[in-house]
Amino acid sequence: MRLSDNPILSTISRGYIWFFRGTPLLVQLIFWYNIAALYPVIAFGLPFGGPSMVLGSANVLISPLGAALLGLSLNEAAYMAEIIRGGIGSVDKGQYDAARALGMSGSKLMNRVILPQAMRVVLPPTGNQVISMLKGTSLVSVLAISDLLYSAQIIYANNYQTIPLLIVASLWYLLMTTVLSFFQNKLERRYGRGFDSAPRRIRKPKTRTI
Repeated sequence: MRLSDNPILSTISRGYIWFFRGTPLLVQLIFWYNIAALYPVIAFGLPFGGPSMVLGSANVLISPLGAALLGLSLNEAAYMAEIIRGGIGSVDKGQYDAARALGMSGSKLMNRVILPQAMRVVLPPTGNQVISMLKGTSLVSVLAISDLLYSAQIIYANNYQTIPLLIVASLWYLLMTTVLSFFQNKLERRYGRGFDSAPRRIRKPKTRTI
């Protein structure tokens, strides 16, 4: 939507990205968790007294887990939108012209020409963002969701082994991020074939003068 020629879609996407990137993730999670205080009943319909369809109570529809998923998804989508936009923008404009000259449609142009080249630019920040989101899931502990950190907090509240349990939780996070980093490097090497960062020097054959 950010790359759309439609000014309405472009403006909406800019506002969405501006808001969710500019506000803390923890604030967003708490907002969605307490959305029932603002909208006790969730309904969709026409404004100014038009017909509406009531879906139900906000407390029932948006559980703590639902609030966590909603907050994390909306926040992550804003960052991923900018990452993908940067990757598509990195492809040379001549590639578009060459593909259109061959008669490629918009979808075929994107799938066969643009995205394969953009992937090598998109993958590194995407991997970093996924790892950041994985660590950011620890924030859902404030919503009393039984994630890794919340489980550690419950245990050390009973046995008072705070530091050892925090170390255990950190080791689990470190293990998961290491696995993600391994697959990230594999994908980067796959999509980076043929795009060496520095051209190899070709040795000139030695010649003798007689």
